[in-house]
Amino acid sequence: MEIIQSVFLGFIQGASEFLPISSSGHLIIAPWIFSWKDPGLAFDVALHFGTLLAVIAYFWKEWMIIFKLAFKKGYKLPAYRTGRQTTCLPDRQANYKLQSNFLWIIIIATIPGVLAGLFLENLAETVFRNPLLIAFNLFFWGLILFLADGHFKHSRNLKKINFMDGILIGLAQALAIVPGTSRSGITITAGLARGLDRVTSARFSFLMLTPIVFGASLLKFEELISGFDLAMALGIICSAISGYLAIKYLIKFVEKSNYKIFFWYRLALATLIIIFYATIKR
Repeated sequence: MEIIQSVFLGFIQGASEFLPISSSGHLIIAPWIFSWKDPGLAFDVALHFGTLLAVIAYFWKEWMIIFKLAFKKGYKLPAYRTGRQTTCLPDRQANYKLQSNFLWIIIIATIPGVLAGLFLENLAETVFRNPLLIAFNLFFWGLILFLADGHFKHSRNLKKINFMDGILIGLAQALAIVPGTSRSGITITAGLARGLDRVTSARFSFLMLTPIVFGASLLKFEELISGFDLAMALGIICSAISGYLAIKYLIKFVEKSNYKIFFWYRLALATLIIIFYATIKR
């Protein structure tokens, strides 16, 4: 693979993994439009490893506290002074709190996605890669995100997440095996439908990403190592950088705005895919 392609796809993967616009859809459509060769499984695993680095780099303090709350009896969240307010984490949101069973909620939420990956992987790499199916999913699940963002009360934060939230959002994550759906998009949508506020929906979605991508990277470690070269290394770096920035600025964005702009982006992309398919690539 050429370095310019690797860098381009790395930035695309990192940004689209965390923005609710479908990373798998973009990674399939971009080579299809530019007539590039399929980069292969090893490169796909490498780019996802880059997004894993991004989410760990952004949430490492949260993960440390999540594990301490789960395994250290009597552990209390440390207080940090941020301006005039005191928060339980050295983070961006003053009311960010966690509960002692948060780790187990994430584990429960991860199981449906793991099962979907195990049983539907072959379909995901063949049948599900159809451009028209991707276009449909971009539009349909974008519309569902639009409706969930505008028609539900968003009043619950991370402190109020329960096991039922984990189960339902986890089931939604399993649907992201189909390209064009968007893992972050559908889990954020499910969170909004459960009454989580916009920032909490994004944070929980990103924290859910950590174990599932970590597990997938371990399972595909041999493929990752076997194809490792300079282009792959640059892809990982670009994916990690753009992923970190996407997390940071999406959270800042939804603190003051909503997710509706992503529906319009998905609609525009779906329309372009259909036009391109009908006039050029058919």
